[in-house]
Amino acid sequence: MLELRRLALICEFARRGSIAATAESLGYSPSAVSQQLVALERETGTALIDRTARSAELTDAGRRLVVHAERILSMVEEAESDLSAHAGTPSGRVVLTAFPTAAVAFAPALARSLRRHTQLTLRMRQSRSGRGMREVQSGEVDIALVDDWYGRAGSGNESVRVFPLLHDPLVLVLPRKHRLADPEVPLDLQELRDEPWMATPDGEPSRLAVDRLFVDVGGTKPTPWEFEGLGTILSLVAKGIGIAAVPALALGAGVRGLAVRQFPGDPVGREVHAVARASSVHRPSVSVTLRAIHVAARYIAADLDPVRLAER
Repeated sequence: MLELRRLALICEFARRGSIAATAESLGYSPSAVSQQLVALERETGTALIDRTARSAELTDAGRRLVVHAERILSMVEEAESDLSAHAGTPSGRVVLTAFPTAAVAFAPALARSLRRHTQLTLRMRQSRSGRGMREVQSGEVDIALVDDWYGRAGSGNESVRVFPLLHDPLVLVLPRKHRLADPEVPLDLQELRDEPWMATPDGEPSRLAVDRLFVDVGGTKPTPWEFEGLGTILSLVAKGIGIAAVPALALGAGVRGLAVRQFPGDPVGREVHAVARASSVHRPSVSVTLRAIHVAARYIAADLDPVRLAER
């Protein structure tokens, strides 16, 4: 009989690519992971891992087992969801991960909404943009709030459900005393090139969006000062050090002393989605959390309405 926890472990090994990375992900020691994989090989009666002095990789049999294991684990979760759905009361722990600006924006509303479910606990984590989908698929988290700059969230993946939440446009943030803080002064991106820009490091999704903003109007894009974290950038803008283009959702950090302007035309933006495994969405704890996320998204989307983008 194959043990489910060992099947989950070999699936994690397939995703991580090494025993060390698998151990770090699951919180085990490398030797414990290796021992469990050896035990799984005894259970199956075949070699699943091709080991060398410096590496380990799946054999053909190992890859075939991973395909079966993923299907088995999904069916088990679906069965658990079906049984708990009939129980009706949301209980247990839901693990939610979100990219940083979404975590800040959604956390207060979720805490208020879910605390009435006394048998339910929420654990909210932050993850870098692009990791949430993988963490849902691997079973590390139940739900992820993900940002999608290119319309690809969940494309072609039947194991996950994607729930659209809101559109998050890029907006221009300036010090309150900047000449362009006046909403009556027209914005011209060509003229903004010579301003002291600040942005996240090259390669970050929000930085790529800023670059696209200027590519759309032609010519060279500005070379900004680079800082990790949108919160850091907003605080520098508030101190009068420069200007920036940031997703409107970042304004939820509550930095004061900013003027916010909408870019002309149809500015670059991202879509924000909630993602969960298809096999878990009917579990009461996951279902009630998804409902709370949708309610929070409606209020947040109203705050992102351009007519409300004023001084902060």
